[in-house]
Order: sequence, then C-alpha cells, then structure tokens
Amino acid sequence: MNTIENGLLAVVKQDCETCVLIEPVLALLAADGMAVYSQDNPGFPASIASVLDDRELETSFNLEIETVPTLVRFEDGTETGRLVGWVRDEWQDFTGIGDLGQDLPAFRPGCGSKSVEPGIAEELAVRYGDLAINARRIEVAPLEDEIEACFEREWSDGLPVVPPTPTRVYRMLQGTTRPPEEVIGIIPPDLAPCTVEKVAINAVMAGCKPEYLPVVLAAVEAALIDEFCMHGLLCTTMFAGPMVVVNGPIAQRIGMNARENALGQGNRANATIGRALQLVIRNVGGGKPGGIDRACMGNPGKYTFCFAEDEAGSNWESLAVERGFAPDASTVTLFAGDGVQAVADQKSRTPESLARTLAACLRVVDHPKMVMAGDAFLIVSPEHERVFHQAGWSKARLKEELHELLMIPGAELVAGAGGIAEGLPAKMADQTLPKFRPGGLNIVRAGGGAGMFSAVIGGWAATGEIGSIPVTKEIAS
Repeated sequence: MNTIENGLLAVVKQDCETCVLIEPVLALLAADGMAVYSQDNPGFPASIASVLDDRELETSFNLEIETVPTLVRFEDGTETGRLVGWVRDEWQDFTGIGDLGQDLPAFRPGCGSKSVEPGIAEELAVRYGDLAINARRIEVAPLEDEIEACFEREWSDGLPVVPPTPTRVYRMLQGTTRPPEEVIGIIPPDLAPCTVEKVAINAVMAGCKPEYLPVVLAAVEAALIDEFCMHGLLCTTMFAGPMVVVNGPIAQRIGMNARENALGQGNRANATIGRALQLVIRNVGGGKPGGIDRACMGNPGKYTFCFAEDEAGSNWESLAVERGFAPDASTVTLFAGDGVQAVADQKSRTPESLARTLAACLRVVDHPKMVMAGDAFLIVSPEHERVFHQAGWSKARLKEELHELLMIPGAELVAGAGGIAEGLPAKMADQTLPKFRPGGLNIVRAGGGAGMFSAVIGGWAATGEIGSIPVTKEIAS
C-alpha cells in the first residue's frame, strides 16, 4: 500500500457527484502536497497532475474506506484524523484554510466506496487481508467448466458442488470465530488432519451459508467421537450413514426445518449441513463408496440427513435436554441411521393403542428377530404427540411403555421360529429379551401439523464395543 508519512491523503472516484463537485478543493490541496487516490480513473481529477491509481483498491481496502470522498491526515505514518463526504466547515477546520471551498455548497454526502461494493469486500480481503488460505490451489483452464472440474477430481458426492474459490472460502470462514488453521480432529479412514479451513471449503461445496458453519464444525467434531465410530460406519456393509439432529436456538436462527417435510428436500440448511459433513468425510478423510465405504446398498440419507427437532411446539423435553444439555444450548446429535421407515396410524385415539402401533413398527428394525442389535430413533409427529400429551403421557412414560411392549419371548426369536432361518441360538428360547439395549431408543418430535404419521430410523450395530452409539456435541461460535 502506497501511503504517506506526513500530510493529507484523499480517496475519490469519478463516479461520485460529490467528488466531481469538490475537484477545485482537491486540486488546491494537491498543489500543496496532498496525495490523491482515484478508485476508478487515474485521469480524475483532470486538474491534478499526478493522481495515484487505486483501481485495484489496495489502498482503499487497507485504509478501510467506506465512503468517498475521504480525507485522511497522517503524522509519522499514523492516521490522526479523517473526514467523510463534504462538509465545508469541517474541511476548513481540518486543513486550516479558512476560505476553502467558499463557493461550494456547505454540505454534500459522499458515495459508497468501490471497496465495499457487494462481493468486492471479500475479494479484497482474500487479496490484501491477513487471512491466508492455506489449502492447495487448483488452477482451472479458462475453457474448463469449474463444476465439471470438481466432478473430474472426484470431490463430488454425485451431485454438482459449488466451486470453492478463495473468496467463497473467506466468506464462509466469517461464519465462525475459530481460526482457520485450528485442527479439529483426524478424519477417517485416511486419518487426515482436518482444519476449520478444510471444513469451510467443503461447506462451500455443499452449498452452506456462513452462518451454518458452526453447526457443520460441531457435526464433524461429533463424528470423530470414539463412541460414534465413524471409521466403522464407513466400513460396514449395512445401510447406515450419519444422521444429524439439531437442537437449540441456532436451529431457528439459521432457518432449519423441523416441521412439514422435515426429513425431505427443500430446506437449504437441512440439506447442506448434512451434505457438508459427508463431503468432509469423503474429501478430507478419503471415505468414498467402493473404497473404504463398503455399504451393500447404502441409503439416500448418505447424501445428507439432517433436520431440527420441533422444540417450539413440543410438550416434551428435547433430545438435547434428555442428553444433559441446558434448554438454551445449541447442539448436534449424530446417529448412525438407516433410511426412513413409515409409521401410519390414523385411527388410534388412545395412547395405549398408538404405543402398540409404534412398538409393532419398531419390532422390525434390522429384523423382527434381532434384539439389542442396533439403536433406533422414533420421530413422532405433532398429531401423534398430541394423543400422548392429552392423556398426560410424557416422553419418559412413552419410553417405559414401549420398553414393556418390546420385551419379546425368546421362542419367537430363535432360529427357525416362524419358518425363518434367521434368529438367536436355541438356548435362548426360554428367555424374554428387550428389542433395544438400555437407552437405545431415542424419541424426538418433528414433522408437519397435519398427518397422523411418525417415522422409525433404525441404526447400525450398538452392542458392546462393536458399532456406533449416538453422540451429542454443543455448538460453539
């Protein structure tokens, strides 16, 4: 940046009526040694012999110019004062010239600096600011399509991604106070160090807004908790992938969907947060289908599976509160979830009847004969929750009822029972066994206000040290 040690400096642009109006003043001060920088035309003002070219806006950026004209005083290389726009009395006092601009209007507002035009500020911050993008730069040929280039380099999950330009990454990083170089963990399966910057890059590709970045960072950190077993989740031949449930004020603040079609398409935050997590696992950790990802079939949720719990309308405590967090905390909970299994019960008007429907549907998670083999999430719709609330049933009461209904006679579970070869060893025929391990059934409220439908999300193995259990991480700024 070319500035001065002592004296005055003015920043102007020709496309500003006030700058054009005060050209005689600028010429007078320039003749006395003032430096004049022009943002759009180094030939303006024409009455000044040597105008400094700031079309690259480096000086304007470094001086944090927001309005032109701006007049700045320097003493020993340090700014000691500035004026914005044209106020004749202020300019006279500032310069010590009592009749300066006497024939001009007393006041004229300035114009917006080119350095703060939409999209320009971020580009200048990348070019001249202190923030360095450390990621490897990939040069794309002028005739090469950027989106196709991302496909060819295998950065995509199969859908188009947003090319992660330095400006877009810089803009994304403004969504968090965490330093870009901070290492948040080691991503499986390649055990690659992952920085905040790398998460931001993949959040850009996923289509996130900067305000989503804290949620994405928390989701990545949650995926790295040992109990979640992200590496094992990649390797399994089963269906599951990470399901993200968001709780707390941040969900509403960033516009997440917890209501109609909450598990479906159409909401940018829901769609891109879950996708960003999957892209981090793919692009940083190397977890690609056909490589370490050995799912026999997978499920569509492996593109993205993220939604918010409907806390505002709920009569039950939230998932986050159940898991020990304060009601005003914002959290992400990760679950190794399969696809969505529908629960349709439009006739039950008593909690006992509806609970039996839910239990019957939960019975088939993984296989009707498999017990304590995997956790499950039950997504209860508002209309179904109302049946329980009107009868005075809390979420804990419903869980107790479901536990009792899902105590299954071993005779129904052993191999060969019902003509089905799958099943438990014959020695367990005399036992009565629970469908889920203690704490293995989780309940959240989500969905639209019309429709007596709920959903079951089965989970990957959660037995002993094998498999995955849900984990919750508080979201930091």
